[in-house]
Order: sequence, then structure tokens, then C-alpha cells
Amino acid sequence: MRPFFRMSIRARLTFWYTLVVLGTLLLFGGVSYYYTGRTLSENLDLSLQNQVRWVKEFIGPQAARVKPSKRSIDAIMRNRATQPRTAAVERDTTAEGEADEIWNAIYRHNLQSRKRTYIQFLDSRGAIIYRSYNLTSDSLVVRDSIPLNTPVVVTGRMSEEPVRVAAIRDANFTYLVGYPLAELRDLQDNLYLTFLILIPIAVLISVIGGYMLAKNALRPVDDIVTQARKISAENLDLTIPVRNPRDEIGRLGTTINEMTTRLHESFAQVRQFSADASHELRTPLTIMRGEIELALRNPKTQEEYRGVLESALEEIMRMTAIIDNLLVLAKADQGSYHADFSEVNLRELLQELYEDSEVLAERKNIHVALRETAGLTIVGDRLRLRQLILNLIDNAIKYTPQGGTVTLALGQDNGSARIEVSDTGIGIPPEEQAKIFDRFYRVDKARSRELGGSGLGLSIAKWIAELHRGTIAVKSNPREGSTFTVFLPLN
Repeated sequence: MRPFFRMSIRARLTFWYTLVVLGTLLLFGGVSYYYTGRTLSENLDLSLQNQVRWVKEFIGPQAARVKPSKRSIDAIMRNRATQPRTAAVERDTTAEGEADEIWNAIYRHNLQSRKRTYIQFLDSRGAIIYRSYNLTSDSLVVRDSIPLNTPVVVTGRMSEEPVRVAAIRDANFTYLVGYPLAELRDLQDNLYLTFLILIPIAVLISVIGGYMLAKNALRPVDDIVTQARKISAENLDLTIPVRNPRDEIGRLGTTINEMTTRLHESFAQVRQFSADASHELRTPLTIMRGEIELALRNPKTQEEYRGVLESALEEIMRMTAIIDNLLVLAKADQGSYHADFSEVNLRELLQELYEDSEVLAERKNIHVALRETAGLTIVGDRLRLRQLILNLIDNAIKYTPQGGTVTLALGQDNGSARIEVSDTGIGIPPEEQAKIFDRFYRVDKARSRELGGSGLGLSIAKWIAELHRGTIAVKSNPREGSTFTVFLPLN
């Protein structure tokens, strides 16, 4: 089977199409052959029964006048066998005697029948008193018992030829009407020969037609392959032309276009991410290099050297935080982070973070308020939930001017725990709000660097919320403040 599956789709479609057509034709031919033979046999039996009834009804009332004479058995049969049928009919119609008139009527009926029918009469002793001209010296042989006044159809023989015979009898005669089965077989043989000739022709046509259909149907696939080969990392903006977006190939082209669009966006994000990461790591390194070079260039006091080392340590801690956050996001992207889920009391967690936030906000004289704390418990990773809320609090404190307010709240909303972190800071412009969860994205990059931000906190917060099957949203107005809301399912 392996060589078959190595064939092209066009060849396989042609093969299966031809196989289906061949199977259909063979099935149709077999069924047609069977039902044609059955229908012919049923129609023949019905015709023979009708004919034998007619003969009985015609002869029965005149039974006393149908005794055979020398003329009716020998001379008439001999003349009818040697002369044309029309002449025989004309001669019989002028025959003397009422018996001859009856035989002539039977004879005319036999001539007018389209079928090559045999007619034969037997008297009560089984002697033949009449046979149609085409029987010559042969006789119909029926071995089955024939019921009285009830027609039966059986298969008899005439010499060695099988004959289908309808028989009926009364008190005086037995009436037999037969038809050779060889003619039925000839009709079936002709039908079989017709199928034998037409089926190979139909199969040949199906092979050619199937190949052309497959070729035309798969031509758009060739176009997709040709265009797809042109797409690379440098030109992901190329698209595949789609003729009919509703059919299967059109949907394939649309799917590939959507995939290349996502790849284009992913490559752009990777390039942007690499540039941002390089920039974030280069900045502290540049600061450290400059300060160390300056310290080595001129002799310094012990306090001045201590200040250089403290500044270098601060930049190292900043780089360490960036790298740690990048490692967390890398594990999240790969799906390799294993969360430690357990029951987490959100009221206790928020109370703990409220106390920590007061310490963080003290140096900027920012007031931290705990407005609402519902007693809610969820199943989650306590360490990551703490990181999520702490990132939001840290951002709120950073971007809130001195004397401002940061408010924490915990409530329940539609089967989810609702955690809110609000501030009275600088706010976020509406056009920037959809981008703030992107990595390394900052609304005011210069101000963010002054405050020590790396642009990864909100990305991590969003990932932690999604890790707990939750969501995070923001509402903000410039110069009025921002409110970040986290929804975490209780169940």
C-alpha cells in the first residue's frame, strides 16, 4: 500500500473516482441483468396464462365440435408447414366444417402473436388432437400434474429445448401454450453483451474525466504551493490569492493567509522583544561601565568608591529582576511552568499586601486605603497571586504623584473574586490602554526608566491572571488615575 500513498493526490482521486464508477456500473449492470430477467419471466408467465385462458374459453363451449379429422391433423398441418402463413390462413378460413373453423381461429391467433408461441391440445386420454404449425412433429412435455380449471405455469421441454408452458384443463381437454426459454436467454445475453461493451468504455471515459476533474480541482492547490514557496521570514506580508473563500481550497488559502499574518505579527513581536530586551539590559550595563571607568580614571575617596559600588549593585539588581521576569515569561510561553495550587485566603493575602504597600508608599507620602475586603477563598498559586497584586500596587505607587491615594478592594462579582487596585496618578491615554500589557511597553518610556520600570510587570500580571483562568482589565483617564481590576473564578 505504501507505493499507492506515495502517488499524487490527483492520481489517487482519479483512481478512487474510476473505482467508484466501475463499482457503480457493475452493481447497476448486475441489478439490471437480474431484474430484467425476472421481469421478462414474470411478463412471459402472465402472457402465457392469459393466452391459455383465451384458448380454453374459446374451445370449451364448442367442445362437441372440435373432434379432429384427417384434414385437421395431417393435411392442414402439412399445408401450413409448406405454404406461407397468409396463404394458410386464407385457405383455412374457407375450410369446410365447423371444427376446421375452430382450428383456423386458433391458428390465426397463433400467427398474430408476436411471440413464437407453441399451442397444443390433448384429449382426456392424453392423445394430441392439435398442435400449432411450429411444433412440427415435436410435442410439449409437461410432467407436472395439472389442476382442473386452474392455470399453472411450469417449465417443460420440447425435444431438448426448455420451454415455459402454461397449462389448464377441463373435463374434455388439456390446453398447453408454450414459449421457448432460449429467446429469453438471447435477450439477457444481448443485455450482458451490451454491458460488456459499454462498461469498459465508461471506465475509460471516467479515467480521462476523473483525471481532468482532479487536475482542474487541484489547480488552485498548485497556485497555493507556488505562492507559499515565495513566503519567507523576510516577506511574511505576502498573501495567497483566494478565488472562492467558501470552498475547501478557499478555506485552506484563507487559513494559510491567517497563519502567515499571525507569524508576521509574532516575528514582529520577537524582533521588538529582542530590541527592547537588549535596550533594557544595555542601559544598566552602560551606566555601570561609565561609573566604573570614571572611578578608575581618577583616584577616589573611600566614600566615592562605595557610592560607585552601590550604584553598580543597584543596576545589577535591576538586570537580575529583568532576567528573572523574562525567564518566568519564557516558561509561561513554553507551558513548562508548574503552578503550586492550594487554597488561598484572599482577605489575608490582600491585608498582608496592604501592610507592605504602606511601607512602599511612605517615601512618596502616598496614602494607601483598604476599602473593601470580603472573606473569599480560591484555589491558586499563592506566590504568583502575591506577585500579581504586588505588581499592580507597585505600578500604582510609581505613577501616582506625592500626596496621592492608592486604594485596594476585594469583592465578589458573578461567581468571581474581584480585586481592584486604584490610584490617583497620571492615568493612561485611551489609545494606549490596549498595549500596556505588551512586554516592554511603557506609555512614557523616559519617565518609566526614571522610576525603575522594565515594562514587564503588567505582562506578568496578565499571565498570572490567565494561569488562574481569570482576566485583568483597566479603566483610566489621563490626569485622573487608573483602576486595574482582576477577576478570579471562585470555583
